[in-house]
Amino acid sequence: MDFTFSEEQQAAVEAAKAVFAGVAPDGVPSPSLTAGAVADDFDRALWARLADADLLSLLLDAEYGGAGLDAIALCLVLRESAKVLARVPLLESTAAAMTVQSYGSPELKGQLLAQAGRGELVLTVAANGRTGHDPAELAVTARQDGDAWVLDGVQTAVPWAYNADFVVVPAHTHDTGRAVLALVPRVHEGVALAEQISTTGERLGELRLESVRIAGRYVLGADGAWEWLRQLLAIGTCALALGLGEGVLGMTSAYTSKREQFGFPVATFQAVAVQAADRYIDLRAMEATLWQAAWRISTGAGGALPAAADVAVAKIWASEGVRRVVQTAQHLHGGFGADTDYPLHRYHAWAKHLELSLGPAPAHEEALGDLLAAHPLG
Repeated sequence: MDFTFSEEQQAAVEAAKAVFAGVAPDGVPSPSLTAGAVADDFDRALWARLADADLLSLLLDAEYGGAGLDAIALCLVLRESAKVLARVPLLESTAAAMTVQSYGSPELKGQLLAQAGRGELVLTVAANGRTGHDPAELAVTARQDGDAWVLDGVQTAVPWAYNADFVVVPAHTHDTGRAVLALVPRVHEGVALAEQISTTGERLGELRLESVRIAGRYVLGADGAWEWLRQLLAIGTCALALGLGEGVLGMTSAYTSKREQFGFPVATFQAVAVQAADRYIDLRAMEATLWQAAWRISTGAGGALPAAADVAVAKIWASEGVRRVVQTAQHLHGGFGADTDYPLHRYHAWAKHLELSLGPAPAHEEALGDLLAAHPLG
């Protein structure tokens, strides 16, 4: 395993830094101030800049206008986006497009991918990367009816549900129970949305499907499609947690270096330094486990354990680590950290959303234990 990033991946990072340089975290609407959804739409101006910088097509093949890069490149860009709390569906739309490219028909790829890469068409996913054992992730049923499929069920907490053109819905078939992925247009007969609000204040959607009939080309039924998409969402969320944590630790370092007590910066106090060092260790562990998992997914590299084991380890560190980082930051900022004129409370809300999206570490430890039992080492 080589953690050295390629020239193309490093170029993607530099492009991302240039795009996100103009985004101010304290400009992100705050649920603490609005007591409800913060905005009706994502940051369309930023979305257009990402498209102009070719960052929406990073993972797409050249025939669809993309750069043909891998999940590592996506995670590098997501890491930069989280440092400024960028309000764009970069993870969901890119992951959905990559899944269509890997498992969709030539007709479907030709219809969707080039538009998605240009930012003209937005995709989202009615799921997250939590545990893989949550029945709610396959709460929708799908049955074939001739050349079409019929979907029924409810999926909650769908990100960007009110703004995407297509929602990728994981479902289980009525007869065999196998997992399929259905691309459902947001505006379609039998599709309804009910508003839900995330901990960040962003508007989510409860997606209700009642006898929704879609053409067969919009259903991805290949073995492994759902598992691959779920793992890509998981490591993308870990990348967001890492970037957010790095942004917060940077804010904390700057604040404690300037804040003085008894004539000295509080950063020089041993108790403060030790807490900051512990959080730095958390971030380095989050980073190492993220790149291990992203590398396994990107390369398909084999090993004694399946890639799901590395993904589980990354989620354990990300869900626990991002919580510890923001809690320590709040503590070291004192009352200033709770000031709504200062952006730290926004990071705290976003960190809680990421932690909940990833799911609790004990669930991932249990999944890892099951994998170790099924694939003994040595």
